Amino acid sequence: MEKPVIISVRGTQQSNPEEKEDVMELVTQGVLSGSQEEGYVLSYQESELTGLEGTTTTFLVEKDKITLRREGSINSEMIFQVGQRHLCLYETPYGGFMLGVNTQRAWSDLDQTGGSLSIRYIMEVENERVGENSFEIHVSEPTPSSPVVSQ
Repeated sequence: MEKPVIISVRGTQQSNPEEKEDVMELVTQGVLSGSQEEGYVLSYQESELTGLEGTTTTFLVEKDKITLRREGSINSEMIFQVGQRHLCLYETPYGGFMLGVNTQRAWSDLDQTGGSLSIRYIMEVENERVGENSFEIHVSEPTPSSPVVSQ
């Protein structure tokens, strides 16, 4: 199964608890594929709005973890698994660095018609906390009134 979908993403970043969250919201077209048994794959093209133009973002949703891959102008793979700390290489046009990901929440109710993903995690660089981030993602089938470009 592979089909076009509308993806609504709300991402938050907070460097420390005393600061206000930085919020980014995006609605874009993407592709949903896979099955309950194999896991679902959700992918979309980043835009200039996100600062990641030229990058494909893919979420691989499995029973016990969610993997975020970015390929293009930014290359990274982040693994979200509650109770686990994963080290990930994050490559930018200016160089790469190791990123620690401590997942607080990673769940999904995706099925073949769409659904939601929710991820919350703490990031570390060189074992120092650099922020707490989250993704709230809603996936739905396109309708005649669905947006056709990123907003």
